[in-house]
Amino acid sequence: MLKTTKLIDSSQGLIFGESPRWHKGELWLLDAYGSSIKKVSANGVLETVFESPFLPNSFGFLPDGNIFFGDALYRVIYIWNGKEYKEFADISNLVKICLSDGIADAQGRIYVGDMGYDFLGGTEPVPGGVIVLVRPNGQASVVADNLFFPNGMVITPDGKTLIVSETLRHCLTAFDIKEDGTLDNRRTFAQFPGKPGVQEGILPDGICLDAEGAVWVATVGPFVIRVKEGGEITHQIDHENLSFAVMLGGDDRKTLFICTSHTLDLQAILENPDARIEYVKMDVPGAGIP
Repeated sequence: MLKTTKLIDSSQGLIFGESPRWHKGELWLLDAYGSSIKKVSANGVLETVFESPFLPNSFGFLPDGNIFFGDALYRVIYIWNGKEYKEFADISNLVKICLSDGIADAQGRIYVGDMGYDFLGGTEPVPGGVIVLVRPNGQASVVADNLFFPNGMVITPDGKTLIVSETLRHCLTAFDIKEDGTLDNRRTFAQFPGKPGVQEGILPDGICLDAEGAVWVATVGPFVIRVKEGGEITHQIDHENLSFAVMLGGDDRKTLFICTSHTLDLQAILENPDARIEYVKMDVPGAGIP
């Protein structure tokens, strides 16, 4: 049985890790409830590189190396060049509730999800989430709708397919990416156990892709899974905490990093954080974006 090893935990200042990205030999991530961007060296040194004045989400790297990230509640995308950040796109007219995960393709187009409900407790979950495309000129439009909490996203190595977790539909959904960046041919990549809208069963959150086309899935449970298109689960890795995001990184992209926490409850996290980044070596390397 595969077992994880702890890389860092909350004793080093991590509150809640999300959206891990492997970039230039280091693991970058959002500390969502710590309102910051952090990075972790290979030997487990955690560094805060940017303090955010708001609750961040939708984080990643653009092709030019700049970072994009969003103000989750005010639904604005910013660009940070390592020295200063500036507003890039106000998408509050398209994303009605709260930004979810985000990803940028090789052309610098950013895809951002809308949770579709107030995850802090203001509204009940409904299948009204969207994916917004923000083009390199800052213009934005909705390219997919009626998603039930769109969450983690990946883009295949050929740039032609986007796969997104629908957390509360308990599935991974795939789209063709057209030449203009819009999405088409919606289909189910993998269906998991669970009733729509019910927070039981497998709840796919952050995801990453490997070179065999399988997807590693954080499950908001004490395990992560690897699933092939069609739904066959080939691996399960158990751990103590709940999993929220995954990334295949390392010099050979064969290290699976897992962002975990003991709970989803915001008050409990802020009062007594138990966030960890755990890892395990795999045989198949990562592929695609991120």
